[in-house]
Amino acid sequence: MITSVENVHRMMHQAIKDNIFPGAVLLASKADSIYLHEAYGHANLFTESEMTKDTLFDLASLTKPLATALAVMELIKRDQMRLEQQLGSLLQPFKATPKAPITIKQLLCHNSGLPDYVPYYKGINQYPISQRTDALCECLVREALVYPTGSQVLYSDLGFMILRWVIETIAKQRLNRLVEEAIYKPLGINDLFFIETDKKRPTNNCLKRLFAATERCPWRNTVLEGVVHDENAYIVGGVEGHAGLFGTARALYALLIALLNAFHGNSKTTFFSPELVRLFWEPCGNGMRTPGFDRPSAKGSSSGRYFSSHSVGHLGFTGTSFWMEPASGIIIILLTNRVHPLRTNNKIRKFRPQLHDMIMKLIKDSA
Repeated sequence: MITSVENVHRMMHQAIKDNIFPGAVLLASKADSIYLHEAYGHANLFTESEMTKDTLFDLASLTKPLATALAVMELIKRDQMRLEQQLGSLLQPFKATPKAPITIKQLLCHNSGLPDYVPYYKGINQYPISQRTDALCECLVREALVYPTGSQVLYSDLGFMILRWVIETIAKQRLNRLVEEAIYKPLGINDLFFIETDKKRPTNNCLKRLFAATERCPWRNTVLEGVVHDENAYIVGGVEGHAGLFGTARALYALLIALLNAFHGNSKTTFFSPELVRLFWEPCGNGMRTPGFDRPSAKGSSSGRYFSSHSVGHLGFTGTSFWMEPASGIIIILLTNRVHPLRTNNKIRKFRPQLHDMIMKLIKDSA
């Protein structure tokens, strides 16, 4: 029996009943053709705002591949950066430290030796907002490596914080400005952006937009809506290399399809070169990651059973994800607010691969 789109809808509605997440937007496509784009549930449980296809999500760690890695790609295109450049040659404060030999590629591939996470915000909170980025940078310089560089892989927010610092030093502009002006806007994408919480007023007229609420944050004593969930990104003004990007499913799709078309040499623009995209989708070391992106794990992958080992994707802590199969052109974007109202809800881990399997079967059966 061929799986129908209605079964996908039923699965999503059941997930909401089972409190896997309050709401979601799901988009699935193949070869430039959107098979499914639907909104489910609530954007905010307390206001009872319904989710819409235009709801903006805190994309969390999707910032890593879709902002920071692309910024590196842009600087490589400008001949201002190389993947094998070492940290000590790019940032003076690292020059006389054990982190000096770490390369840009090792930061992107999470095998730099840096810890996965440190709650810097607890100490940085005492500084005026204008001094917090410098305080964070000082913390990153002092942070000890937890294993020899290049010897193993440990997913690290810290590596992407350092990448933000490198990018902004070379580009001489803030990360959000670089990606918006050099990447998103030239591609006609308006609904991918950072929200600068260190400004008196948010940018992008975002106050009038519907955001998916995230956590009832005990530290900030409020339900977060249109404010970055990640504390380390929030404390330095909302713009960081590991988190801070907001967007809609359709905007995400527009960016991913541009990358996919470039990978196949079908791009109508010359913004992304096939060689550069292919370089960033080549596996690092153990094959579980590429520079800035993830690949499906051999067992228990969030992508499910049907995405090949050549697929690329990423997860975001707030409940966001994308997976795409370069060979078939299949893209599945699942944006949820699973941390609303509490981050302890991890039910999505079991649900996500089951959903991917159902959609992949749907697309393959309808071919």
